[in-house]
Amino acid sequence: MSGKDIRVKLVTEIREADRKEEMTMSESGQYFSRGDTEVLKFTEHPDEGEPIQTMVTVKPGHVSIKRTGGVDMRQVFQKQLETENLYHHTYGDFHMRTFTDQIEYRSLNEANRGRLFISYQMTLNHEVTQRHRLTLLFEEESE
Repeated sequence: MSGKDIRVKLVTEIREADRKEEMTMSESGQYFSRGDTEVLKFTEHPDEGEPIQTMVTVKPGHVSIKRTGGVDMRQVFQKQLETENLYHHTYGDFHMRTFTDQIEYRSLNEANRGRLFISYQMTLNHEVTQRHRLTLLFEEESE
């Protein structure tokens, strides 16, 4: 499975009541494709804490995001379904419930800029529910 070097831009929006928070980061990474599965790998370098290795796996109707390093979690997105997982963080473990409203995906095989958009609701520790929008833009690194 040969990879392509890519540039990744990740935009995360979180809404809770009347509060909105937006985070943007840009990293270089790699893109792999085999059959109907595509994988994006990149390392996040947060201002505080250890680097986080992120692996995004996209299959028809199913996206999974696995993060290891500074945090440890695996989140699964399936349209109109609820999934559960644990989020291991320096500050402790959190229980996460994710309900996915929408997934849109444009592959690098179809266009020179790939795009993954996920809109979902996440409940942390059975208490706070927040609306999230994740947009991942990626394109091949120019030589």
